[in-house]
Order: sequence, then C-alpha cells, then structure tokens
Amino acid sequence: MCMCFTRKFRITEAQPPADVKEEFKKYSEGGTHMTAEQLRRFLVEVQGDAGATVADAERIVEQVLQRRHHIAKFTRHNLTLDDFHHYLFSVDLNAPIESQVHLDMTAPLSHYFIYTGHNSYLTGNQLSSDCSDVPIIKALMRGVRVIELDIWPNSMKDDVHVLHGRTLTTPVELIKCLKSIKEHAFSASPYPVIITLEDHLTPDLQAKVAQMLTQTFGDMLFCPKSECLIEFPSPEELKYRIIISTKPPKEYLEAKGFTEKGKNSKKEKDSDEDVWGEEPLDVTADQENDDEGDSDKSEHNQDDEDNDDCDHESRPLGEPAYKRLIAIHAGKPKGGLQEALKVEVNKLRRLSLSEQALEKATLSHGMDVVRFTQKNFLRVYPKGTRFTSSNYKPLIGWMHGAQMVAFNMQGYGRSLWLMHGLFRSNGGCGYVKKPDFLMHVGPQNQVFDPKVKLPVKKTLKVRVYMGDGWHLDFKQTHFDLYSPPDFYTRVGIAGVPGDVVMKKTKKKEDDWTPVWDEVFIFPLSVPELALLRIEVHEYDMSEKDDFAGQTCLPISELKPGIRAVPLFDRKGEKFNSVRLLMRFEFV
Repeated sequence: MCMCFTRKFRITEAQPPADVKEEFKKYSEGGTHMTAEQLRRFLVEVQGDAGATVADAERIVEQVLQRRHHIAKFTRHNLTLDDFHHYLFSVDLNAPIESQVHLDMTAPLSHYFIYTGHNSYLTGNQLSSDCSDVPIIKALMRGVRVIELDIWPNSMKDDVHVLHGRTLTTPVELIKCLKSIKEHAFSASPYPVIITLEDHLTPDLQAKVAQMLTQTFGDMLFCPKSECLIEFPSPEELKYRIIISTKPPKEYLEAKGFTEKGKNSKKEKDSDEDVWGEEPLDVTADQENDDEGDSDKSEHNQDDEDNDDCDHESRPLGEPAYKRLIAIHAGKPKGGLQEALKVEVNKLRRLSLSEQALEKATLSHGMDVVRFTQKNFLRVYPKGTRFTSSNYKPLIGWMHGAQMVAFNMQGYGRSLWLMHGLFRSNGGCGYVKKPDFLMHVGPQNQVFDPKVKLPVKKTLKVRVYMGDGWHLDFKQTHFDLYSPPDFYTRVGIAGVPGDVVMKKTKKKEDDWTPVWDEVFIFPLSVPELALLRIEVHEYDMSEKDDFAGQTCLPISELKPGIRAVPLFDRKGEKFNSVRLLMRFEFV
C-alpha cells in the first residue's frame, strides 16, 4: 500500500528541444559555443530582427552570462547550447510581441480602438459591491484609457457621489475618484484619458462638477475651442490630457422630453427598453462560458446613461462652464437606427449601444455602423443583466470599428482575456490604430463588410515546443496529490467568424516541464483583427480540468521565430515563472 501512494514529484530541468539544438548547431557552425556575431545572424535570419547589430547580440550574451555564470562573464563572451536555450526561454530577453509604441499616433482619436472600462468604480458585482477609487487606479495602471463614472446627488443634495444607481452599491465621493485619476492617469501611458460621465445631476450640481473638474485637472483638461468639433485631435497631440465625454445639458433635457408644454410627451422613448425596441436573442453569447459563469438570459436591457429619473422640469439649463468642458458630446439618438447612424459633416459625436443593440444593428446595418465609426465614436456596453460583472465577446464591436468596447475590468474570463490581448498591442499604451480597411471608403461609398467571407490573406504556423515554471509558481500538490501534472495546451484564433478555431495538443503525463512539440496551421482572412488564444490546462480524469495559465496575443504584432511566451492567471496577472516556448512563422 505504501508503494502505491508514494508521491512522484520528479522535476527535470527543461532540456532544449530538437529545433533549438539544430539552430544552435547551424549558427555556431558545429562548434560548442556561439559568438555574438553568430547570434546576430540568428537574430536576423530566424527571429526576423533585420536591424539587429553585433552590439545588440553582445548585450544579450552579457545578460545571459551574468544570470547564469557570475565568474564566466569575465572570462568568456559566447554562449553554450544551454545558455542559448536560456536566452530563448527568457520572457524579458525574447518576448513574442513588441514592447514599445510603434503605430502612427498622429491620426484623429476616432481612428483608434481605445481601452475602455465600464462602471470603472465598482469593486465587484453590479448590484451590491462597494464603489471605490481602487478599481479605477488598477485600471489606469493596466493601461485603460476610458474611465466611466456614474454621478448622482448625495442624500443631502449638496454634493456629488459616484455609485451604480438604483442598486445597493455603496457610494464613493466624486472628488476622491477625480484626484485618483489625476494621480495615476499617466502611470502606464502618456496618451489621453477620457472620463465618460453618466450624469444624473441637477444644474447646480453640474456647476459644482465643473468646478471640481477645473480645480482638479486645471490645464490637463482638453476644452475644445468650438462647441462641435469637425475632427478630433490625435492621441499624440493630446498626450497628458484629460477629456470629458457626456451629454451636454441642453441635449440631455431634450432627450428626456422635459419641456414646459408636455413633460411626458416622449415617455415611451425613455423607458427601460432599449432604444431599438425589444432585444434579439443573445445569439453572440460566448460558446465557451466565461470561467465565472454567465447567467444573463434576460432580453431586458438598460443603460444608466439613458435612464435618468432626475426631474429637471422647468429649471434653467446646466451651468455653461459644465457644457464647455465636454469635448466628446454623447447623446441618445432620436428616431430609428438609420437616423442614429447618420454621419453629419460638421458634427462629431459619441453614440452608445448595448451589446445586444449593436448585434441587432450589425445584422441589418453593418456597413452603416462601420461608416459611422470612421468619424464618430461608438461605445458598446454590457447588457444590464450581467450582474456578476461578466463580459461579452468584443470582436463584434471591433469588426465594425467601435472605438470604445466597454468592459467590466473587475470581472474576468475568456472575453476579458481577449480585451487584454488586443491592448497588449502598441506597447500597451491603450490606443491601437484601427486597420486601414476599417477607415477606407471605396467606390459608391463602399466600406468593409464583416459579413463577407474573404480569401485567406496570411497563414500562421505555430509550433508549441514546451512549458516550464509551474513548479516554481504552484504548490507541488496543486494539480494532483500523488503525481506530477498532465498538461495540455489549447491554441486557437479569435477574430472574424471565418477565422475562429480552437485546437489542442496531446496531454503530457506526469511532467512539470512538458514537451509537446506539436505544429498548428491557421489560415487567416483578416489577420489584422485576429488574436492568438493560448490556454494551458491540466487533465483531470474525475473532475473538470484544472486551469494552468493563459494569454492572448495580437497576431499583427507577433514576432517571428522561437519565442518565450509568458502566461497569465485567470484575472490577467502575469505568473512569475510560467511560460511556453513557441515558434511563429508566417507562410
């Protein structure tokens, strides 16, 4: 009996896979050491780094020797096979994507996907969690560039609180949130932070908010010189600026139908039903449930922006100072969908649609949505029944050019992993330039149609060599009480419908450093919008397989060659040691 239950926790050191040995042999010209010049050739010819110099290679050699051979660093200046493998498997020395801002940042702001939060002040669920500046700070530190604040009068009607209206969420003072935004806005990125205000205030409190914003941000606030901008400045021009987006007070009152003649004349338009009437079935719901589960089965939907109970009645319009601070004008559309998506020559605006309303709009007016987003801002927000702060598939918004696909950053699951993946692009600065085809207008005013099946443009070949680091980041008994884990990797594509696929390796039994060495081929029709999904799981015969790490990588940014791919936990925090060794080739 004792023999049966002896734990087998052998942990073998990761050995270089056959491909690594072959490359070392080739570039060291059959020798036992690789010089800096030989490494430079490898960087250029295999890793696709055309600009690599001998100085670059020497720096890599020096860093590897410093880590592995404290004495040898003074006596030799070349790499052994194990040193070479160590370099390739080092996330900081051999990352899979670019770590610097490299896209054009001089186009108008509406030409970019922008990292956008929803109800950014909530610490947990949408109904009863605390409101705080802490999740706002976390979001800004991650690179989120759009912060949403729901602002309401306090119980005394003499100050402004941030909370999720008509719920049990405990409020936080607006001024506290604004001060935290000022302090942390540019910690992760120098590019502008947009604050979207869901305004439920009386005119006197709007004036107070204008004062708070001006005193807190001062010259950081971007205040447009004209009331209606024809084109928005670029992220480059707006570095270190704060931008306010909400409904101007006058438009706000008109949208609610509060007039002297008939306060409730348009009441039906302002009900909790979505602007476009009844919602369709949630046909775009995740085929794979988010890890936290999603109980959103209701077709009923509401958005705080369009459901304000504050009675302005015959009060004067909001303080002019407040209106002057609003750089991106939001507004509830009057009339039907066609009217809402109309592109006005001399006016730039922001339209908000629920995830379901967007889905319905794209079914009948997909190209109109794309046309609208070439100039104007489109914000997509989660349906009102996502009480657990779960999220939706973001690709439908991105395919149609929506700049602000708003997510619950405090939730987690596969949808949020995709969001993290896209915004790893462009050095993680929070702004990713939209592909040219989303901005292009052809003959007869034709624009990109996501429904049209396109030919294969590029084929990605992915080789999953091996994984390592779990024995450092997890307890020995985390996956299995009596033996090492049985890991397998899932690899696939998130993108336009024709490109979506998921595959997996065989499981590698009883090994903390699994070697799979399997190849996967992914034909891509729209590589510009594709994300490479990677998940590692531990096979469990009796229960649900255990989660062992994940990442999503923008395919447009993938560096070719043999790369170290860091993995992240469920919430998107990077593991200290867990990583995969993979090879990427475009064929």
